[in-house]
Amino acid sequence: MHDTIPQQEGSSLEARIVRYAHLAPCRDAFIDTRSPGSDQKENFTIIGPGVAENPNQFVHITEAHGFNIGGARQPPGCLNSQHSHDTVEVFYVHSGQWKFMTGEHATDGEVTMGPGDLISIPTGIFRGFENIGTETGFLWAVLGGDDPGHVLWAPYVFEMAKNYGLVLLEDGTLIDAAKGQTIPPNARIMPATTREQVESMRLVGSSELEQCVLRHGSARPSAVFSGISGVTDRGLVGAEPITWPHGFSVSEVTLAASAYVPDHIFDVPDVWFVQQGSIEITIADETLNCGPGDTITVPRGCRRAMRNTGLTAAIVVQVRGGDTLPRMVRN
Repeated sequence: MHDTIPQQEGSSLEARIVRYAHLAPCRDAFIDTRSPGSDQKENFTIIGPGVAENPNQFVHITEAHGFNIGGARQPPGCLNSQHSHDTVEVFYVHSGQWKFMTGEHATDGEVTMGPGDLISIPTGIFRGFENIGTETGFLWAVLGGDDPGHVLWAPYVFEMAKNYGLVLLEDGTLIDAAKGQTIPPNARIMPATTREQVESMRLVGSSELEQCVLRHGSARPSAVFSGISGVTDRGLVGAEPITWPHGFSVSEVTLAASAYVPDHIFDVPDVWFVQQGSIEITIADETLNCGPGDTITVPRGCRRAMRNTGLTAAIVVQVRGGDTLPRMVRN
């Protein structure tokens, strides 16, 4: 067990916290960045490298975890175009009202979601999402693997991109003619998604898509933090009904006012996201306060604890390496 934060992991606790107020957005991360209805979205790579197609996308924490953490912030009416990923993609709604759609043209199925809801979308499915609320919303995202691969876009996305001077290369780099960028010599242009590729995608209707969703408060308590007064740990990914392999688990920990999770360790990567409330976190011998939207990464094998310092319940989402919920080791 580590009594100090390992130097190679970041020399201070603050270096392991990505504050919501300090998130660095990329507004031209993908090929649909100028498509009508999609041109106002902000993409974030919190724990990298993510799947952005812009090499200038800022990565807040580059340390390998076995999964990636990202985010999307969109104003009302803003759309993320239909696409698929090589690895699983999980979204937890921090704020706003959202609609997730499946299919090449977003017509196969849909679900609507609000704060505290989670969706896990398997590979081989075209998906997109839209902020259908009246205020700007933020999605916190987890992508499987250290390298989640590239995005496979629905064919219509390539057609729209041509009209706005955007070209995607085979290595995933986005070339923006409007910014004076040119295609490098010998570079290979990413071919548009073929009809064969489209037909290989699964068709998922609304009822099946709903099976990929966990509504806020619906998950059963897990045994990870059982027996700790004022603390409830609900398994989201890695528990029923979302049990298919991800390479990580996701839990939602609720702390009543003044509740405290005492010193413990996990021998797996452990990332926390504050959904609501004010949390005092202690890692090794350092203590800091975190608030809504903040992301914290805890070194594996390092002593950690957290306390709700507010007057109302606090919620912390935790992503831990491995397909099963890990065993907590008390100090």
